[in-house]
Amino acid sequence: MSQTNEVFIVTGCSRGVGAALFQMAGRPGRRLLGMARHVYADAQTSATSASPMSEVWAVDLGDSVGVIERLRTWLLQDDQALAGRWVLINNAALLEPPGDLAQQSVEQIRAVLRVGLEAPMLLTATLLSVRDEIARTGVAPCVQIMNVSSGLGRRAMAGTATYCAAKAGLDHFSRALALEESAKPNGARVVSIAPGVIDTAMQQQLRGAAADGFAAQKDFARLHSSGSLATPEDTAKQLLAWLERPDFGEEVVCDIRRP
Repeated sequence: MSQTNEVFIVTGCSRGVGAALFQMAGRPGRRLLGMARHVYADAQTSATSASPMSEVWAVDLGDSVGVIERLRTWLLQDDQALAGRWVLINNAALLEPPGDLAQQSVEQIRAVLRVGLEAPMLLTATLLSVRDEIARTGVAPCVQIMNVSSGLGRRAMAGTATYCAAKAGLDHFSRALALEESAKPNGARVVSIAPGVIDTAMQQQLRGAAADGFAAQKDFARLHSSGSLATPEDTAKQLLAWLERPDFGEEVVCDIRRP
């Protein structure tokens, strides 16, 4: 088994930007862990081709209590605990069916908030708790947290109230966490980054919504027809490059389009 120098964790790794991140992040000495609700055969193949030191968990981040216990065990086993760098990319998100909040079911609202806000907080808390546990016995890893946010967390849009709330919460969570970690000698560096408009299944959902119940539908359709959407692969490259910036975390809430 190759020595693990770095640990990279990517949520929502089965499609879109998450799949591209997982595929591109592999390198010698880096152990990759992907999480996704549905793990398809091609995702398993992608994991193997990304790196022999990779694995994908089929987990539901809408019910992440069991996931965080599994993560804690995983971080402490083999040589993950000895790695010098841990990176957590909270990419997974859900979008409710576009429309007024009054039309959303309790289950839809809870799922969007749990996957988009609760799970990143719980995964981050677990990672940092294990880091602190390791620090008491030796040298702890340097930690980077990248929360994949959205412009809709900073600019409200009718028809996506729950998603907007989850992303706004992710931004403010990142600000508060960065303040906490800045007071520690080896505190985690944190960003909440808006990745721009990308040609993903979420964009398909927005432009495919009924225009009479979602006023912004025509705007998303126009973005697609005009060729204004970035590819998941280009976006993943930019996000991975952002992780390597020496000033990562100096600006906590940031936008990939304004470097």
